[in-house]
Amino acid sequence: MDYVNLGTSGLRVSRISLGCMTFGEPGRGTHEWTLPEEQSRPIIAHALETGINFFDTANSYSAGSSEEIVGRALRDVADRDDVVIATKVFHNGRKAPYERGLSRKAIMTEIDGSLRRLGTDHVDLYQIHRWDPLTPIEETLEALHDVVKAGKARYIGASSMYAWQFAKALHVSERNGWTRFISMQDHYNLLHREEEREMHPLCLDEGVGVIPWSPLARGRLTRDWDSTTERSSTDAFGSTLYTDDDRTIVDAVAAIADRRGIPRAQVALAWVLHQAAVTAPIIGARTISHLDDAVAATTLRLDDDEIAALEAPYRPRPVVGFG
Repeated sequence: MDYVNLGTSGLRVSRISLGCMTFGEPGRGTHEWTLPEEQSRPIIAHALETGINFFDTANSYSAGSSEEIVGRALRDVADRDDVVIATKVFHNGRKAPYERGLSRKAIMTEIDGSLRRLGTDHVDLYQIHRWDPLTPIEETLEALHDVVKAGKARYIGASSMYAWQFAKALHVSERNGWTRFISMQDHYNLLHREEEREMHPLCLDEGVGVIPWSPLARGRLTRDWDSTTERSSTDAFGSTLYTDDDRTIVDAVAAIADRRGIPRAQVALAWVLHQAAVTAPIIGARTISHLDDAVAATTLRLDDDEIAALEAPYRPRPVVGFG
């Protein structure tokens, strides 16, 4: 496993991040397809064995039980200083008017809740899960700066917003001398490449690491277009992200995978890892083989003709994934 700096920060992370939305006690939260603790632990342990040191969760995943499972599993098998724990704040499951947001009140409440569930005194990367149109960005950034200065987070990151919003946030931080975002967690894969237009050039210019979510398009790039899984049949959010027009791209992935005799996931993920702006794609794994495919993708080199074949069918589309 290779390790790289996240943006221009000194934080060293594996080239693959394990996304932990998959882990959560069934019945808690809105996802019906999550794995309970006894099934989650072997995957987390195997991730560490393969060299993955970067684990991404959120306060809202399975109503907090993802953080609980990840925290307990890592404490049992890893030295805290050897892993990078990232979590997020925005959604929280509280009743209106405090069910979501990035106010000082929300951030100060939610960081303590995340630390309690994770069983640690700090997270390495604390990310805003979405842009909050109801809270001044100055309030959000100063609160995040105070979280870092209090030692509860080492770095801060952002996720899923327009490039102009991210540019504004970076400018406000610089103007006030506050802690700066070092990462952008955005929606990016072969079926959704709109981030290449503005967000990724901005991140490259500003020295911000990109850690895409859903790099395999909710698994759509790993199987035949008409096939379904337990997750896809109940994933209401995922059903809004892709359309039948994407079938040709899925077919292109399949053709290259068949020719090489490897799983489709390796091809699709190798393409993401090939992109200059990308630091570490965040993969969701329900099985050990999912992890092994992701690790194998870090050493897979696609040739120019293969990259051209994967990219040729893409057509511009509306930006999705900000909800």
